Amino acid sequence: MMYQQRSLRWLTVPLFVLSLVGGNPLFAATDVDIFRGFTGHIGQQIGKDKHAFAIAQSCTTWFYRERKKQLKPPVSSISFSMTSPTEKPMDCLSLYPDGLNGARKAFGNTQKNLSLSLTFYQLALVGDGNDDGQYNRQELRDVLESFGMSGQPQYPPSHYLVTLNGIFDRVRKTVEFPVLMKSIERLFGKGYRFTSSDQVSLNQKLE
Repeated sequence: MMYQQRSLRWLTVPLFVLSLVGGNPLFAATDVDIFRGFTGHIGQQIGKDKHAFAIAQSCTTWFYRERKKQLKPPVSSISFSMTSPTEKPMDCLSLYPDGLNGARKAFGNTQKNLSLSLTFYQLALVGDGNDDGQYNRQELRDVLESFGMSGQPQYPPSHYLVTLNGIFDRVRKTVEFPVLMKSIERLFGKGYRFTSSDQVSLNQKLE
C-alpha cells in the first residue's frame, strides 16, 4: 500500500514536558475511562466507515452489472431481475451521477478510510499493554509519546481523552498513514504487542 508522506503540522496541541515527581509516574489520576472513551470514539467512526464502504461496494457492483447488460446483444426471451436492498439503482444513480467511475473512486476512498480507522483501533488496543481494558499511567504516557506528545499531572484525564480523540480525527481527515504507522512502531519498540485479546476485539469491529 502506498502512503503519501505528510508533515506533522496538524498537531496543534502543545507539547508538555515529561518529568517524575517524587519518583512516581506523572499520571496521578486516570479515573476517567480514557481507554474506553478512545476506543469508543474510534469504534463509532469504524461503524460509519463500514456503512459508507458497503454502499460504494454495492453500487460499484451494480454499475458493473449494468454495463455488462448493455454490452450483451438483445435476446428474445422472457426474464426478470431482482435487485437487493443494498443495490437500488436510483440510490446509486443519485449518489454517483457519473456512474461507474464515481462509484469506483468512492469504493477506493471508503476502503482507505476504513483501513485507517481499523489500524488506529489496533493502535489503541496495543496501547493497553496488559489487556485489562484501561490505560494505566505508564500506558497512557507511552501512547501519548507515540505521537510525540507528553503530559503533566495538573491536567485531568478528560484532557488526554479529548487530545487522543482529536489526534484520531486529524489523522483520519488527512489520511496520514505514515503518522499512524510511526506511532505503532514506537509502541512496538517499547515492547507492546498486538495480542490474541486485541485480535478478538478487532474481530468484533469487523463483523
